[in-house]
Amino acid sequence: MTGWLTPAEWQAVLLSLRVATWATLASLPLGLLVAYALARWDFPGKGLLNGLVHLPLILPPVVTGYLLLVAFGTRGPVGGFLRDCCGIVLAFRWTGAALAAAVMAFPLMVRAIRLSIESVDGRLEAAAGTLGASPPWVFLTVTLPLCLPGVVAGAILAFAKAMGEFGATITFVSSIPGQTQTLPSAIYAQLQVPGGGEAATRLVLVAIAVAMGALALSEWVGRRVGAWVAGR
Repeated sequence: MTGWLTPAEWQAVLLSLRVATWATLASLPLGLLVAYALARWDFPGKGLLNGLVHLPLILPPVVTGYLLLVAFGTRGPVGGFLRDCCGIVLAFRWTGAALAAAVMAFPLMVRAIRLSIESVDGRLEAAAGTLGASPPWVFLTVTLPLCLPGVVAGAILAFAKAMGEFGATITFVSSIPGQTQTLPSAIYAQLQVPGGGEAATRLVLVAIAVAMGALALSEWVGRRVGAWVAGR
């Protein structure tokens, strides 16, 4: 594939994989916590939290990217604090692209994991509790193994969404070749150049191959995890 794609195109593909991987791994612990809270806990503001979680699915991606730029830009309240105290700059960096991708993919991850947790029989958790298991131990030994297929599905859905994220990413971190130009933004950039259709087609084929690979991996992992859970 290195001979089929130019170095710049290959760089965009690798950057997309890097961004999507970090976006998925970094958001998975929080996604598990939020999904469990929405599925099992009753607390004031639960409806508000649910709305905030799903807000990126409702808002136009450009609006989400603008809000990220306002909050995490170098002059924003969060971005300015991170820059001054830790020297971390997210705007117009690949880490900012990972943040934007994570925010856009977060609702899909939480939804899949929440549905999986809700499908777990609460009587099993209650039985483990009556035997003296603490709530964290019940989650680790009962709830998590039973909802693991949903966790895997949510993670792969988030990865696929992060790979294809465009609007929020280009608004927050722009499209700088070699730094923030991911696969979707590289396709868009090629479409703006006369004669760039051939390069755009190559990148589209790569995007399709990655998406189909993620789908196949999701099916395979889901079957393996389901068989493992059934055999426990």
